[in-house]
Amino acid sequence: MGCVPVQLPPPRWGFDPTAWPPDDAVAVGADLEPATLLAAYRSGLFPMPLDEVGPMVWWSPQSRGVLRPDRLRVSRSLRQATRRYETRVDTDFDRVLGACADRRRPGAWISMPMQRAYGRLHALGWAHSVETYDPAGGLVGGLYGVSIGGLFAGESMFHHARDASKVALVALVELLCDDAAARGARRLVDVQWQTPHLSSLGAEELDRTAYLAQLPDLVDAPLPATWRVD
Repeated sequence: MGCVPVQLPPPRWGFDPTAWPPDDAVAVGADLEPATLLAAYRSGLFPMPLDEVGPMVWWSPQSRGVLRPDRLRVSRSLRQATRRYETRVDTDFDRVLGACADRRRPGAWISMPMQRAYGRLHALGWAHSVETYDPAGGLVGGLYGVSIGGLFAGESMFHHARDASKVALVALVELLCDDAAARGARRLVDVQWQTPHLSSLGAEELDRTAYLAQLPDLVDAPLPATWRVD
């Protein structure tokens, strides 16, 4: 369940927020090397392609969707769902990634280069999955993202059974708050863009300036014990 993240050399590419346009898409190009991805997240960016063949596009939304762990809303029905499923961490990252990338999903955007890139980040100890299993042991939901200090940059989630992805999110938040000193402090889940679904779970919006101002303290915070091996 996790390994010591491998420290990486400086990236070839630099990300300068002072040069970004007043738009959600702020840069095009670069690469998906592990060092590039980590530098991007530390700078407030994430990659998302517009198509399979064009260059990579880097995004820093003007209104950033975030979930503060202490503000997660768990309804009675969702709490009941957490008792129906089992959750695990990093036991089947590749299957979670593959399910999130399934081209049959509406709005599917995770390309093969991105799958390979996040697979490398997982092998290096930076990307993680939270999986949801039904009573028969079937994988029915999950999420994956990148953990840097107190920031968990959520990339995607999926479900094949009712509430299965929400249960994974509840488990993630509980894991991020696993030590009392960190509960609600120096922990943040980046959900990229706000949606009605995420809003119902307690996500909110920060403007880009406010999000970027919080990043240095977040990424310098100690890793949650879930991802850390001492």
